[in-house]
Amino acid sequence: MAGYSSRVKRDIGRWLERDLIDAPTAEALSRDVEANESNLFSFGFILAVMAALLLGAAILLLVASNWEAIPRLVRVACLFAIILGGYVGGAALKLRGSDAIAEALWLIAAASFGGSIALIGQMYHLSGDEASAVMTWCLGTALAAAALRSGPLTIAAAGIAIAWMVLSQVEYWDSGRFPFFYLAIAVVLWLVSYWTDSRTARHLMLLSLILYGGLLAVHYDDVAAIGTAMAIVSAALFAAAVYLRDPVEKIVQLGGRLPVHCLIGFLTGLALVQAEMVDKTPGLAVAALVTFAGIAAALLLAGRESRMLRWVAYAGFGLELCFVYVVMLGTMLDTAGLFLASGIVLGIIALFIIRVEKRVKNKLLEQKGAA
Repeated sequence: MAGYSSRVKRDIGRWLERDLIDAPTAEALSRDVEANESNLFSFGFILAVMAALLLGAAILLLVASNWEAIPRLVRVACLFAIILGGYVGGAALKLRGSDAIAEALWLIAAASFGGSIALIGQMYHLSGDEASAVMTWCLGTALAAAALRSGPLTIAAAGIAIAWMVLSQVEYWDSGRFPFFYLAIAVVLWLVSYWTDSRTARHLMLLSLILYGGLLAVHYDDVAAIGTAMAIVSAALFAAAVYLRDPVEKIVQLGGRLPVHCLIGFLTGLALVQAEMVDKTPGLAVAALVTFAGIAAALLLAGRESRMLRWVAYAGFGLELCFVYVVMLGTMLDTAGLFLASGIVLGIIALFIIRVEKRVKNKLLEQKGAA
């Protein structure tokens, strides 16, 4: 947010220098940017969160280190006092306008809640596995996030949910089960993120769904099919995000960055397909060409509006080249042919993009001249 505000203020200064706006308008715009600038996720807030997490860990370690010396009832009372004090104290500070410290106290309470589950389970020898404990922690943190309308707590709940997904996959590996319940958790947290206005949590959940697809492919040993499905779904969502930009953005509320996630999902899906086709040169070549074409299409359709998408596309392009070179190192002729075909295709696309951009630029200049 701070970076965005700085860019807007620089733009306002440039507009003022070029006499595009007058001084009162520039001052009014600057005041509006400052008034709507969030104090969260500033450097001070990050330090407060780090301090909160360290304090929470220190408190729990202190309690755990003297666990046997403390009476059982006192132990439970201390744990609940830490949780209650964190949430109530944070709420009181929130009402006084100390948002950063309030969020830090809520994170201490959430961390203490997770530690309390483990310590109380150990104290009373409660049956259950680690995944169940993490799920309880996630649900409790999500409930607190919704009740307190806290964005950082929503992010914490999303992170805990992802940890549960990975932990469950490890525990279920031998039994053949898969944590499909994570999809329901993702939907709930997505809805909570609307209420708490946590765009970061939504970004995190989308990335976790890409990880979910990769784990699903490996678990069922159907990498090519699931990877292909991921690539197709990602491409369809990318098209919707580009051609139906306003209605889609109104639904997902990701600041226009849904195409970035779609490109990551597309590249991940095709990476799974290519990993399955390492020994099948024709199929690998086709998958690589589709990857290059998808990257070029993404740059053509949405690269101008998103610097992050451009960086993801460039990184994907470089990694794809390295992968193809390493896999096909023993057959240099196949590698050269693939690079030649890819170069021709990308060269044609580049010429097309250049011509389109020139036409758009000329039309804009003509419209400005006519005005």
